[in-house]
Amino acid sequence: MTGYYAPPGGLPPQTSLMTGRAVFTDAYAFIPKGVFSDIVTSYLPSWDKTRLWLIARPMTGFSETFSQYVMEVAPGGGSDTPDPDAGVEHWLFFTGGLATVTVGGVGTEAEAGSYFYIPAGTPWTLLAEGAEPARFHWLRKVYEPAPGVPAPDPIIINERDLAPIAMPDTQGRWATTRFADPTDLRHDAHVNIVTFQPGGVIPFEETHVMEHGLYVLEGKAVYKLNKDWVEVEAGDFMWLRAYCPQACYAAGPGPFRYLLYKDVNRHAKLRGPGAFGALR
Repeated sequence: MTGYYAPPGGLPPQTSLMTGRAVFTDAYAFIPKGVFSDIVTSYLPSWDKTRLWLIARPMTGFSETFSQYVMEVAPGGGSDTPDPDAGVEHWLFFTGGLATVTVGGVGTEAEAGSYFYIPAGTPWTLLAEGAEPARFHWLRKVYEPAPGVPAPDPIIINERDLAPIAMPDTQGRWATTRFADPTDLRHDAHVNIVTFQPGGVIPFEETHVMEHGLYVLEGKAVYKLNKDWVEVEAGDFMWLRAYCPQACYAAGPGPFRYLLYKDVNRHAKLRGPGAFGALR
């Protein structure tokens, strides 16, 4: 079974040196795993026995399209009303523990590797079970409907039941586990898992419109963020604004894997009243 890193919490001892790698810039943010201490956890209304690390939220100069939480729900905890905003779609990816996630009245047992896409307006609940806390990533986005395009259906699957799709001309060194068909225009965002085998690379500086959130699940690499090469490892989080150049070299010795968010399949939003009319 592939490993999934989850933050253990706690605080460094008072004798520790401050050797953190955290960076916040206009083009990207880098939150290393050492930041995920008890002192930066948050809590949510209507969630019992639950704490979280809120690692992305819409704000000026940071995430524009999504929020991302690293959730820790103690046994017996959870929520019957997880989010009051009916216009929000949700992605859950489990890294450990056990829970029952009920989507549209149908319950499913969740474990490490379980993936849920929950469309906007779909009722859902979560109850943590087992001896250890349920640990998962929760990503949220206001769904953007498109004319003539129906709303997407729920997706409930485990990563182990999908084969990664290799990028062309990479001999399998760079592959993506896709939970939704990238040509399915019902989806306005994708949450996938990207895997690099040791020595695998992004061999050019990707510079494109998608906003990115990358949480490293396993392994280590050096990652190009704008003008900087940054060493990254399991437990680190990266946010990249649209058009931030990126590249990657997987340093090994094992696979380098991350959970990837990106917004897709919608028109660019134009500012000003009347769009074209405002330009006349």
